[in-house]
Amino acid sequence: MSLLHNKRVLLVEDEAVIAFAVEDALLELGCEVVGPAFCLEEAVALASAEPIDAAILDVNLNEQRSYAVADELKRRGVPFLFATGYAEGGLDWDRSEVDVLSKPYRKDQIAAALCRLLRF
Repeated sequence: MSLLHNKRVLLVEDEAVIAFAVEDALLELGCEVVGPAFCLEEAVALASAEPIDAAILDVNLNEQRSYAVADELKRRGVPFLFATGYAEGGLDWDRSEVDVLSKPYRKDQIAAALCRLLRF
């Protein structure tokens, strides 16, 4: 059984093709997927209300940043990482506080990042 079995992972991604590919990878890893959320409002609502063990947040959501989601998760004590296709300069967040997964990424990279977040 995977260490990630039954872990609830919030997935925030505005590109449907990427969201569904990551969702498939998470399901293969044994995770329960919360979302995917395709817009900021939906993501904040899920981050506020759902039981979540960890989260993967696309930085750029339809020209908005996902920082409000990150703030809510941080308030709740839920570990998260940012996923981005931009260079490090594209992240306006303290890099010492959060992991960043650079796009494109593979299932094994998702698994390793989530295990780090969840301290496995």
